[in-house]
Amino acid sequence: MLAGGLAGAELYARHRADGILVAVAECVVEDGATISYGVNPPFLWQHITGHYTNISVETAGDRVQSAKGMTADVTLRDVRLQDSGDSKGTIGALDATLTWTSAGIKDTVAENLPVVGSLVTDVRTDPQSSTIVMNAGDSSVTAKPVVSEGDLNLEVLEVAGPFPKETVQSALNDLTKKLNDNYPLGIHADSVEVTERGVVGTFSSQDAAIPNEETNACFARL
Repeated sequence: MLAGGLAGAELYARHRADGILVAVAECVVEDGATISYGVNPPFLWQHITGHYTNISVETAGDRVQSAKGMTADVTLRDVRLQDSGDSKGTIGALDATLTWTSAGIKDTVAENLPVVGSLVTDVRTDPQSSTIVMNAGDSSVTAKPVVSEGDLNLEVLEVAGPFPKETVQSALNDLTKKLNDNYPLGIHADSVEVTERGVVGTFSSQDAAIPNEETNACFARL
């Protein structure tokens, strides 16, 4: 009977935590998300103490904030929920892999760069040269994803067409700044790779304060 009661309490705790943490994750990424937890110690103990050893988050792949066609695979370790007024707690370490498809890059550029973006008809990747090529009719832009001071940027290498290289670079800088500035929890880029299907970036954060609702409304439910 005791074992059954503990099992029931464990299921209830997981259901309650799922409801809260999924809502937070979906608010942050602006997409669907699923949550899983480490099993040691038992989840009920983690939930009672507010100390979660390991939380994994995987998003649906429709978008991550303004980046369409992006999927986030995130692992959080040593999560301590302790409301101090200034924050909701701390995260010892966070590692994330963000996968951005070529089609998603095209849609993101079209949505966020009204003049240049609306002309882009196709985006393809070249893993050998670590570049992406954005085609717009007879024009094209070749850019290389790079990590600089914790930000993921697109460095324009070549422009074929009527737009000056500086104009295209400025437009892409505005886009990547918007993406980089919106990442919460001190998340910064560590590396980037161009694949056959798109761009894959690794991101991380250490000893991050969990914002309160005044700083970021998405965390209000914690």
